[in-house]
Amino acid sequence: MATQDDHVLAADLAAGAGALLLEVRGRLAADGAPAAVLKDEGDRLAHAFLMDALAAARPDDAVLSEEGSGHDVHPDRATAGRTWIIDPLDGTREFGEPQRTDWAVHVALAEHGLPTAGAVALPGLDLTLSTPDPPDASSLPPVPPAPRVVVSRTRPPAEALAVAGALDGVLVEMGSAGAKAMAVVRGEADVYVHSGGQYEWDNCAPAAVAAAAGLHVSRIDGSPLTYNHADPYLPDLVICRAELADVVLSTLSRPGHHS
Repeated sequence: MATQDDHVLAADLAAGAGALLLEVRGRLAADGAPAAVLKDEGDRLAHAFLMDALAAARPDDAVLSEEGSGHDVHPDRATAGRTWIIDPLDGTREFGEPQRTDWAVHVALAEHGLPTAGAVALPGLDLTLSTPDPPDASSLPPVPPAPRVVVSRTRPPAEALAVAGALDGVLVEMGSAGAKAMAVVRGEADVYVHSGGQYEWDNCAPAAVAAAAGLHVSRIDGSPLTYNHADPYLPDLVICRAELADVVLSTLSRPGHHS
């Protein structure tokens, strides 16, 4: 199982990469750099920061990153019991728009396929939400009469639209996967449903934090999220208030709404 040090390391690394990204974005934007340069430099520097930090702190653990593998010091993740799964910059589109705050840094530890420690930094909001000290879902305000279903700024999945309809809910548009998941954790949304087009690094840390906070976390079919597969494609997930889980999952189980 993850140690307290693992939980703290995840939070420290996510916050550290987030601070670096804020500095990079501020400096490049002040120089008039185009959005593409902001995205590329942010991704590259945050990845290098996290890889160096994990090589120093956890050389015996494997690493899976959106931007590539770990240092040579790290073992092959195919045989590793412990794998750090990271997204150095989740929401590059939003990061490239200097006024936006809905982007994130993900750092998580999966042990034998299960997320056991994790952190999601929201640097634009000066927040890091993590498994050692998650918000408590039981202390959130009651679900509003029109539950808030958080969706992408473009192409909301049909599944999310179906859930919003079943709940008589409202759609809330937001950028990165981490920002959307943490909106539910923070009580700013009530349901996040995604289908088609995510990988393990997109949702491992958000799933770890949401589960630690007491939210419902699963695949669309209700099965558990598992990680460190040979193919990291993990296309769907549900994060929602526990009291909405039955309605959400029953809606998603209907023909035409199950990926």
